[in-house]
Amino acid sequence: MKKLIIINGPNLNLLGKREPAIYGSHTFTEFLDEIKTKYHNVTIDYFQSNIEGELIDKLQEVGFSYDGIVLNAAAYTHTSIGMGDAVKAIETPVVEVHISNTFNREEFRHQSYISPNSRGVILGFGLQSYELAIQSFLI
Repeated sequence: MKKLIIINGPNLNLLGKREPAIYGSHTFTEFLDEIKTKYHNVTIDYFQSNIEGELIDKLQEVGFSYDGIVLNAAAYTHTSIGMGDAVKAIETPVVEVHISNTFNREEFRHQSYISPNSRGVILGFGLQSYELAIQSFLI
């Protein structure tokens, strides 16, 4: 059985409340329950933090034992060299995910320190971006 983890960064704990025009009205907990039911033959763990160091610690913790990491580092994507270095340092493949199309947003969101070290990037498909990332580990 494949073992995957979804790691979400800052402010993604507010999904369903935060800027619904951009992020939708679905909470991540609701979405995660649906995904776990749909992919019942895959272990899908979840971690969220608003703290950069905790996200890096989690990447290092799971980065040598999981089959895949779905990472939405949120704002840290565009600001954290440390997050990029952590993805580069681990063996587990990472798919970078964003709910919105970051290229349709502010200029600073066009830069990613994670993308160069990721297996791939999926963005702009709402919460379905996570499901597409999960599917990429199953083919």
